[in-house]
Amino acid sequence: MEGKAGQTEKRVEGSRRAKRRRTPTRTRGRAGRRLQRPGKVTEKSDMTWTPLALGEKAIRTLVGAAVPGVVRDLHEEIRERLSRAPLNLNAYGYDPWGFNPEVTAKTAVVAGLFYRYYFRVENFGIENVPAGRVLVIANHAGQIAIDAAMIALALLLEAEPPRVLRGMGEYWLPTIPFFNVLMARVGGVVGTRKNCVDLLEQGEAVIAFPEGVRGVNKLFSQRYQLQEFGLGFMRLALQTDTPILPVAVIGSEEQAPAIANLTPLARLLGMPAYPITPTWPHLGPLGLIPLPVKYRIYFGEPMRFTGNYNDDDEAIEEKVGQVKARIASMISAGLRARRSVFF
Repeated sequence: MEGKAGQTEKRVEGSRRAKRRRTPTRTRGRAGRRLQRPGKVTEKSDMTWTPLALGEKAIRTLVGAAVPGVVRDLHEEIRERLSRAPLNLNAYGYDPWGFNPEVTAKTAVVAGLFYRYYFRVENFGIENVPAGRVLVIANHAGQIAIDAAMIALALLLEAEPPRVLRGMGEYWLPTIPFFNVLMARVGGVVGTRKNCVDLLEQGEAVIAFPEGVRGVNKLFSQRYQLQEFGLGFMRLALQTDTPILPVAVIGSEEQAPAIANLTPLARLLGMPAYPITPTWPHLGPLGLIPLPVKYRIYFGEPMRFTGNYNDDDEAIEEKVGQVKARIASMISAGLRARRSVFF
């Protein structure tokens, strides 16, 4: 009987201990009463299970599910390409002109979608892009600088090693609120001589359009007719001993055909031009909805020039004429090769 009594007592004691383990004790904290299991140590990871953290996690999950895989893949591809591009960043991730690869990676996704799926860009001669400093000179058209973005995406996504193309913007662009900061973060600078010289001396790839606004705002009847080239890019190339990479863009001339240019209104608004195009509802300005033309970009062999960058205009014009003739020849060849504006 004593043996059975002993066993019964042990069972009762064991049941009491189990009940104590299952029953939480109440503790008082600064936020009020809360339940905590005896002997359990609250780890740092447990603190992430707060309403705010759960809300943030839910948002990230929803965004991740909503963003198509092609966008996520493109973003990762751009980030990987930027990590291999020659960059001169400080400890905070910026270069001396305000360029930031993280901002560029996010912004370039939109341009990358246009590059691959809207304009379906084809590149020819991308292997001609030299290492180190280079001055990219191209024809210019389309009302807004989509052609510059497509050339920049070609160098980032197709060239080896990847290159970040630095744009030389018009003086009035930095006067646009918010855009001026974005312009710097994605690699653009105001088109001053000093900025360009500094970039080239740092081994950067710089793009310039010698036609300027004369090219970007020309009428559709003038398509693929190169306008007068400025001389500044040649003086910069001579001053810094930089090779010139001629580029011909086919497709930009048809993306937003201008049928008129309201010059008086442009002067009133402080703009270089106010083109009227059929690509914007109600014939609005700037052709903000480009047509889905097919882009073809031709990269020619680098051209090197020697001489004094302070030579008179006649000497510089002769060298500029050679670059202009090379680009015109590439444009003619590209137009003969294409079968359709859209395909």
